Amino acid sequence: MDMTQALRERAGKAAQQQWAPGAQVTSVVPLTGGASSLTFIAEMTGVPEEHSRVVLKLAPPGLPPVRNRDVLRQGRLMAGLYGRPGVPVPPLLFQDAGAAPYGAADNGAEAGEPPFIAMGLVPGECVEPVLDQSRDPARFAEIHARGLDAARALAALHAVDPGQAGLGDEPVVTLADEIDRWTRAFTTVPPDLQGEYEHGAQLLHATIPAALPPVVNHGDYRLGNTLCADGAVTAIIDWEIWSVGDPRIDLSWLTFFTDEAKHPAMPLPGPTGVPTAAELLAAYGQDVPDLRWFDALTRYKEAGATALLIKRGRKSGEMPGLVETMTPALPVLLREAEELLS
Repeated sequence: MDMTQALRERAGKAAQQQWAPGAQVTSVVPLTGGASSLTFIAEMTGVPEEHSRVVLKLAPPGLPPVRNRDVLRQGRLMAGLYGRPGVPVPPLLFQDAGAAPYGAADNGAEAGEPPFIAMGLVPGECVEPVLDQSRDPARFAEIHARGLDAARALAALHAVDPGQAGLGDEPVVTLADEIDRWTRAFTTVPPDLQGEYEHGAQLLHATIPAALPPVVNHGDYRLGNTLCADGAVTAIIDWEIWSVGDPRIDLSWLTFFTDEAKHPAMPLPGPTGVPTAAELLAAYGQDVPDLRWFDALTRYKEAGATALLIKRGRKSGEMPGLVETMTPALPVLLREAEELLS
């Protein structure tokens, strides 16, 4: 039995048991694929009309469903956030823990079945304006409104108490942990991609500011990880690396995807319609100290994450444009981080 057929049967069974007793899955079609998870659209009957099409997110077969592949953890988060004022997330409808060795044990499923979650299909467009290959001035006002709405949604997300959302047992990721995570990433890439990362890590550790109370962080919060319709955010998506930690981690990352930040992967110069960092911070609506330090951490993080992508691109032969464009940008990012800390 191929993967989509097996997923169709499993999804139908889980939907009947956990959600809609009369549910039937008539088809399962791949939507996107990637290293973290596989995404499908399932056509449903016997369910509420607004859920006749749902999104299935499957952990990749053959790999332990941990860290960014832990789809059940992502589902737990969305269930805890759904319905919170101002926090648009897709509803979690049903799920299946799978079976060992790649899912849960002793749940009656066949061995080796990876876990999956089923979410409501939220209408909207997913575009990262700064990284888009086109510039349409006619859409700038719409993009500007989306950016401000994303900042307001981020403030609402950070207002959620992790304990009240059922996430009180999550470990808090400290600022030192965050630095060390990306330092470890640098140790796994070839020397020509490392730059002077050790010096950057030392400067960051030596200047760590006082932490703010921990919140739920998305981990890669930007317009490209939202769905939008007209000038509003309809859903925050792609929760693979969410954590509980300092809110400025997300806030600085959002302001890095603005025109004035000059993201090194921007394919075209010129305006995009995205609000300025000052406008995003005003829409966020809270005074945040020491944001300059977090801007330095953001560039260190971007350099580490990009180095990993380049390493994978070299190995696979894919993404030649990324490898060519971003390799010279790595030392620039590290230098910018040091300048922000000086």
